[in-house]
Amino acid sequence: MFFGKLFGFFSKNLAMDLGTANTLLYSPKEGIILNEPSVVALDVRNDSILAVGREAKEYLGRTPERIRAVRPLKDGVIADFEVTKAMIAYFIRKTITGRRFARPRMAICVPAGITQVEKRAVIESALQAGVREVRLIEEPMAAAIGAGLPIHEPRGNMVVDIGGGTTEVAVISLSAVAYAESVRIAGDEINDCIQRYVQDEFKLLIGENMAEAAKMQIASAVPPAESMQFRVAGKNLVDGTPKSIVLTDAHVREAIREPVNAIVAAVRRALEKTPPELVADIATNGLLLAGGGALLKGLDKLITQESSLLVHIDDGPLTTVVRGTGRAMEDPERFGGVYIN
Repeated sequence: MFFGKLFGFFSKNLAMDLGTANTLLYSPKEGIILNEPSVVALDVRNDSILAVGREAKEYLGRTPERIRAVRPLKDGVIADFEVTKAMIAYFIRKTITGRRFARPRMAICVPAGITQVEKRAVIESALQAGVREVRLIEEPMAAAIGAGLPIHEPRGNMVVDIGGGTTEVAVISLSAVAYAESVRIAGDEINDCIQRYVQDEFKLLIGENMAEAAKMQIASAVPPAESMQFRVAGKNLVDGTPKSIVLTDAHVREAIREPVNAIVAAVRRALEKTPPELVADIATNGLLLAGGGALLKGLDKLITQESSLLVHIDDGPLTTVVRGTGRAMEDPERFGGVYIN
């Protein structure tokens, strides 16, 4: 009854994936209505907001002294409360323009390893941004719902959700999390590793956006059938002049070896700590790979090699979590028990 009242009016509900790299909003009637980078550009003289989302991301590494482009979330949780509140408010205002609701009820997905203090920060940020009521759901559970896994059945479902700040590894059975681990190594760490590798090997300083572009174009967890190349440009650390080089997939694979191995190790650790009956189910059903990291070429093959598990990549891994959060919000009678606050 409580959940029916809480999420009873669909036109006044929103689901949010408040991610380190991207924030997504979902409306039950319209589907995904916003997908923007979690970046805010500020004027340091008065802390006023100059840009949010996609426009602000273009500021990264290109701002004069008076402008600061920041990511207010780090490792999946809020690092800057005031900026996060302003960002949430901006995204909500952007999505409700022309719609019937002004103060929506909202379900927000959070990392499995989030603390009570971090939960409260998420809730307070949303409430102060104008949301009427807030519910939280763990990201692995939301991913399982979004992918249509049979979470209500007494069998093990393994989910690996690789976002920008965290990798969530969880085993779900009977609508509850039997095992979960939140590893603070994910897409942002992979970008950082590419930047450090290029700096160390080629004495070239490149920006975050350039490193991300290289990752998306040629990064792979195992050698691909055909070699790939990508030209990166930046500043020569020797004399400060402009410089560009051609990176190969082998370069990038070496650069990201440590974070990729850490993700695979988290999967193996989960299998070691999961009861044998659930492991047997996972061996039969395989594991679900979701999040932006699921798009890393060959990652499914590497996990299969190292764990002997069949890996399924969700059809839309970037939106699996927010779609699951939305489904839980739409069907409170079936999914009401998955909320954690």
